[in-house]
Amino acid sequence: PVSPQLADSEFSPVFRLLTIFAYGTYADYLAEAANLPPLTEAQKNKLRHLSVVTLAAKIKVMALCFPEFSFPWDYLTLVTLLFPQCIPYSVLLEQLQLKNVRQLEDLVIEAVYADVLRGSLDQRNQRLEVDYSIGRDIRREELSTITRTLQEWCQGCEVVLSGIEEQVSRANQHKEQQLALKQQIESEVANLKKTIKVTTAAAAAATSQDPEQHLTELREPAPGTNQRQASKKTSKAKGLRGSAKIWSKSN
Repeated sequence: PVSPQLADSEFSPVFRLLTIFAYGTYADYLAEAANLPPLTEAQKNKLRHLSVVTLAAKIKVMALCFPEFSFPWDYLTLVTLLFPQCIPYSVLLEQLQLKNVRQLEDLVIEAVYADVLRGSLDQRNQRLEVDYSIGRDIRREELSTITRTLQEWCQGCEVVLSGIEEQVSRANQHKEQQLALKQQIESEVANLKKTIKVTTAAAAAATSQDPEQHLTELREPAPGTNQRQASKKTSKAKGLRGSAKIWSKSN
Protein backbone atom coordinates (compact mmCIF):
# COMPACT_ATOMS: atom_id res chain seq x y z
CA PRO A 1 0.00 0.00 0.00
CA VAL A 2 1.09 3.55 -0.77
CA SER A 3 1.10 6.10 2.05
CA PRO A 4 -1.30 9.03 1.55
CA GLN A 5 1.51 11.29 2.72
CA LEU A 6 2.96 11.07 -0.79
CA ALA A 7 0.05 13.21 -1.98
CA ASP A 8 1.59 16.24 -0.22
CA SER A 9 5.19 15.52 -1.14
CA GLU A 10 7.28 16.19 -4.22
CA PHE A 11 6.07 12.86 -5.57
CA SER A 12 2.43 13.96 -5.65
CA PRO A 13 2.19 13.71 -9.50
CA VAL A 14 3.39 10.11 -9.32
CA PHE A 15 0.97 9.41 -6.48
CA ARG A 16 -1.90 10.89 -8.49
CA LEU A 17 -0.94 8.80 -11.52
CA LEU A 18 -0.87 5.71 -9.32
CA THR A 19 -4.39 6.43 -8.04
CA ILE A 20 -5.62 6.84 -11.61
CA PHE A 21 -4.27 3.39 -12.48
CA ALA A 22 -5.92 2.03 -9.33
CA TYR A 23 -9.34 3.69 -9.61
CA GLY A 24 -9.51 5.98 -12.63
CA THR A 25 -9.78 5.84 -16.39
CA TYR A 26 -7.90 7.04 -19.43
CA ALA A 27 -10.22 10.04 -19.62
CA ASP A 28 -9.19 11.01 -16.09
CA TYR A 29 -5.56 10.90 -17.12
CA LEU A 30 -6.15 13.09 -20.17
CA ALA A 31 -7.94 15.65 -18.01
CA GLU A 32 -4.82 16.03 -15.82
CA ALA A 33 -2.13 15.07 -18.32
CA ALA A 34 -0.41 18.44 -18.00
CA ASN A 35 0.32 17.83 -14.31
CA LEU A 36 1.17 14.14 -14.56
CA PRO A 37 4.18 12.17 -15.81
CA PRO A 38 3.96 11.12 -19.45
CA LEU A 39 2.95 7.56 -20.30
CA THR A 40 4.47 5.16 -22.76
CA GLU A 41 2.27 3.53 -25.38
CA ALA A 42 2.16 0.29 -23.38
CA GLN A 43 1.09 2.20 -20.26
CA LYS A 44 -1.61 4.00 -22.22
CA ASN A 45 -2.99 0.70 -23.51
CA LYS A 46 -2.91 -0.74 -19.99
CA LEU A 47 -4.94 2.21 -18.71
CA ARG A 48 -7.33 1.85 -21.65
CA HIS A 49 -7.85 -1.81 -20.72
CA LEU A 50 -8.73 -0.80 -17.18
CA SER A 51 -11.06 1.88 -18.54
CA VAL A 52 -13.03 -0.77 -20.46
CA VAL A 53 -13.37 -2.74 -17.21
CA THR A 54 -14.72 0.36 -15.47
CA LEU A 55 -17.23 1.03 -18.27
CA ALA A 56 -18.53 -2.56 -18.09
CA ALA A 57 -18.92 -2.27 -14.31
CA LYS A 58 -20.76 1.05 -14.61
CA ILE A 59 -23.25 -0.42 -17.10
CA LYS A 60 -24.07 -3.24 -14.67
CA VAL A 61 -24.42 -0.83 -11.74
CA MET A 62 -26.75 1.45 -13.73
CA ALA A 63 -28.91 -1.55 -14.64
CA LEU A 64 -29.19 -2.50 -10.97
CA CYS A 65 -29.88 1.03 -9.75
CA PHE A 66 -32.64 1.79 -12.27
CA PRO A 67 -34.79 -1.36 -12.51
CA GLU A 68 -38.02 0.55 -13.04
CA PHE A 69 -37.13 1.10 -16.68
CA SER A 70 -37.18 -2.59 -17.47
CA PHE A 71 -37.93 -5.59 -15.27
CA PRO A 72 -38.36 -6.29 -11.54
CA TRP A 73 -35.20 -6.02 -9.46
CA ASP A 74 -34.64 -9.72 -8.82
CA TYR A 75 -35.20 -10.67 -12.47
CA LEU A 76 -33.00 -7.84 -13.73
CA THR A 77 -30.24 -8.89 -11.36
CA LEU A 78 -30.37 -12.39 -12.78
CA VAL A 79 -30.26 -11.05 -16.34
CA THR A 80 -27.28 -8.79 -15.65
CA LEU A 81 -25.41 -11.67 -14.03
CA LEU A 82 -26.12 -14.18 -16.79
CA PHE A 83 -25.98 -11.98 -19.88
CA PRO A 84 -23.12 -9.78 -21.08
CA GLN A 85 -22.84 -6.02 -20.67
CA CYS A 86 -22.89 -4.24 -24.03
CA ILE A 87 -20.75 -1.15 -24.60
CA PRO A 88 -21.28 0.73 -27.88
CA TYR A 89 -18.24 1.35 -30.06
CA SER A 90 -19.02 5.07 -30.03
CA VAL A 91 -18.65 5.24 -26.24
CA LEU A 92 -15.40 3.29 -26.30
CA LEU A 93 -13.91 5.43 -29.06
CA GLU A 94 -14.74 8.59 -27.13
CA GLN A 95 -13.56 7.39 -23.71
CA LEU A 96 -10.38 5.75 -24.98
CA GLN A 97 -9.54 8.47 -27.50
CA LEU A 98 -8.99 6.09 -30.41
CA LYS A 99 -9.11 7.17 -34.04
CA ASN A 100 -10.97 4.28 -35.66
CA VAL A 101 -12.72 0.97 -35.06
CA ARG A 102 -9.66 -1.03 -36.15
CA GLN A 103 -7.59 0.38 -33.28
CA LEU A 104 -10.47 -0.26 -30.86
CA GLU A 105 -10.87 -3.89 -31.88
CA ASP A 106 -7.11 -4.50 -31.66
CA LEU A 107 -7.12 -3.03 -28.16
CA VAL A 108 -10.01 -5.25 -27.07
CA ILE A 109 -8.31 -8.34 -28.49
CA GLU A 110 -5.17 -7.48 -26.51
CA ALA A 111 -7.28 -7.15 -23.34
CA VAL A 112 -8.87 -10.54 -23.97
CA TYR A 113 -5.49 -12.24 -24.45
CA ALA A 114 -4.25 -10.53 -21.27
CA ASP A 115 -7.22 -12.01 -19.34
CA VAL A 116 -8.42 -8.54 -18.44
CA LEU A 117 -11.86 -9.34 -19.80
CA ARG A 118 -13.78 -11.96 -21.74
CA GLY A 119 -16.36 -11.15 -24.38
CA SER A 120 -16.99 -10.75 -28.08
CA LEU A 121 -16.99 -8.01 -30.68
CA ASP A 122 -20.37 -7.48 -32.32
CA GLN A 123 -19.34 -5.78 -35.54
CA ARG A 124 -22.84 -5.81 -36.96
CA ASN A 125 -24.32 -3.83 -34.05
CA GLN A 126 -21.07 -1.94 -33.37
CA ARG A 127 -20.71 -2.89 -29.71
CA LEU A 128 -18.55 -4.86 -27.29
CA GLU A 129 -20.28 -7.62 -25.31
CA VAL A 130 -18.45 -8.21 -22.03
CA ASP A 131 -19.06 -11.56 -20.33
CA TYR A 132 -16.47 -11.16 -17.59
CA SER A 133 -13.94 -8.59 -16.44
CA ILE A 134 -11.42 -8.37 -13.63
CA GLY A 135 -12.17 -6.37 -10.51
CA ARG A 136 -10.55 -3.03 -9.79
CA ASP A 137 -9.44 -1.50 -6.52
CA ILE A 138 -12.09 0.01 -4.28
CA ARG A 139 -11.96 3.43 -2.69
CA ARG A 140 -12.67 3.69 1.01
CA GLU A 141 -15.61 6.00 0.40
CA GLU A 142 -17.18 3.34 -1.83
CA LEU A 143 -17.35 0.74 0.95
CA SER A 144 -20.63 2.10 2.34
CA THR A 145 -22.24 1.95 -1.10
CA ILE A 146 -21.03 -1.62 -1.61
CA THR A 147 -22.32 -2.60 1.82
CA ARG A 148 -25.73 -1.11 1.08
CA THR A 149 -25.88 -2.87 -2.28
CA LEU A 150 -25.02 -6.21 -0.70
CA GLN A 151 -27.65 -5.70 1.99
CA GLU A 152 -30.28 -4.97 -0.67
CA TRP A 153 -29.18 -8.06 -2.57
CA CYS A 154 -29.49 -10.18 0.60
CA GLN A 155 -32.96 -8.78 1.24
CA GLY A 156 -33.96 -9.66 -2.30
CA CYS A 157 -32.62 -13.18 -1.84
CA GLU A 158 -34.62 -13.54 1.37
CA VAL A 159 -37.80 -12.45 -0.42
CA VAL A 160 -37.21 -14.96 -3.21
CA LEU A 161 -36.40 -17.71 -0.70
CA SER A 162 -39.56 -16.93 1.26
CA GLY A 163 -41.62 -17.18 -1.91
CA ILE A 164 -40.04 -20.53 -2.79
CA GLU A 165 -40.71 -21.89 0.69
CA GLU A 166 -44.33 -20.78 0.45
CA GLN A 167 -44.75 -22.54 -2.88
CA VAL A 168 -43.16 -25.72 -1.47
CA SER A 169 -45.52 -25.59 1.54
CA ARG A 170 -48.54 -25.25 -0.74
CA ALA A 171 -47.34 -28.14 -2.91
CA ASN A 172 -46.85 -30.38 0.15
CA GLN A 173 -50.28 -29.45 1.50
CA HIS A 174 -51.90 -30.25 -1.84
CA LYS A 175 -50.05 -33.57 -1.94
CA GLU A 176 -51.29 -34.49 1.53
CA GLN A 177 -54.87 -33.62 0.56
CA GLN A 178 -54.66 -35.79 -2.54
CA LEU A 179 -53.22 -38.72 -0.57
CA ALA A 180 -55.98 -38.42 2.04
CA LEU A 181 -58.62 -38.35 -0.71
CA LYS A 182 -57.06 -41.41 -2.36
CA GLN A 183 -57.07 -43.32 0.91
CA GLN A 184 -60.70 -42.36 1.54
CA ILE A 185 -61.77 -43.59 -1.90
CA GLU A 186 -59.85 -46.85 -1.50
CA SER A 187 -61.44 -47.39 1.92
CA GLU A 188 -64.95 -46.77 0.54
CA VAL A 189 -64.31 -49.16 -2.38
CA ALA A 190 -63.06 -51.86 0.03
CA ASN A 191 -66.13 -51.43 2.27
CA LEU A 192 -68.44 -51.59 -0.74
CA LYS A 193 -66.80 -54.83 -1.89
CA LYS A 194 -67.22 -56.32 1.56
CA THR A 195 -70.89 -55.30 1.66
CA ILE A 196 -71.55 -56.86 -1.75
CA LYS A 197 -69.77 -60.05 -0.75
CA VAL A 198 -71.70 -60.38 2.54
CA THR A 199 -75.03 -59.67 0.82
CA THR A 200 -74.31 -62.26 -1.88
CA ALA A 201 -73.29 -64.86 0.70
CA ALA A 202 -76.46 -64.28 2.75
CA ALA A 203 -78.70 -64.60 -0.31
CA ALA A 204 -76.91 -67.77 -1.40
CA ALA A 205 -77.24 -69.27 2.06
CA ALA A 206 -80.99 -68.59 2.01
CA THR A 207 -81.32 -70.58 -1.25
CA SER A 208 -78.67 -73.16 -0.27
CA GLN A 209 -76.53 -72.23 -3.27
CA ASP A 210 -72.90 -71.47 -3.70
CA PRO A 211 -72.37 -67.68 -3.33
CA GLU A 212 -70.45 -67.44 -6.61
CA GLN A 213 -73.12 -69.41 -8.47
CA HIS A 214 -75.84 -67.26 -6.94
CA LEU A 215 -74.06 -64.08 -8.00
CA THR A 216 -73.72 -65.46 -11.54
CA GLU A 217 -77.46 -66.22 -11.68
CA LEU A 218 -78.26 -62.69 -10.53
CA ARG A 219 -76.16 -61.26 -13.33
CA GLU A 220 -77.51 -63.60 -16.10
CA PRO A 221 -81.24 -63.99 -16.93
CA ALA A 222 -82.92 -67.37 -16.36
CA PRO A 223 -83.24 -69.72 -19.37
CA GLY A 224 -86.42 -69.19 -21.42
CA THR A 225 -86.90 -65.63 -20.18
CA ASN A 226 -85.94 -64.15 -23.51
CA GLN A 227 -88.26 -66.59 -25.36
CA ARG A 228 -91.24 -65.75 -23.12
CA GLN A 229 -90.59 -62.03 -23.57
CA ALA A 230 -90.38 -62.50 -27.35
CA SER A 231 -93.66 -64.52 -27.47
CA LYS A 232 -95.39 -61.87 -25.38
CA LYS A 233 -94.26 -59.15 -27.78
CA THR A 234 -95.48 -61.22 -30.77
CA SER A 235 -98.92 -61.81 -29.20
CA LYS A 236 -99.22 -58.17 -28.35
CA ALA A 237 -98.36 -57.19 -31.91
CA LYS A 238 -100.97 -59.61 -33.33
CA GLY A 239 -103.56 -58.23 -30.97
CA LEU A 240 -102.82 -54.71 -32.10
CA ARG A 241 -103.15 -55.71 -35.79
CA GLY A 242 -106.47 -57.50 -35.12
CA SER A 243 -107.83 -54.47 -33.33
CA ALA A 244 -106.85 -52.31 -36.25
CA LYS A 245 -108.81 -54.52 -38.69
CA ILE A 246 -111.93 -54.47 -36.52
CA TRP A 247 -111.77 -50.69 -36.24
CA SER A 248 -111.44 -50.27 -40.01
CA LYS A 249 -114.46 -52.55 -40.74
CA SER A 250 -116.64 -50.71 -38.27
CA ASN A 251 -115.84 -47.48 -40.09
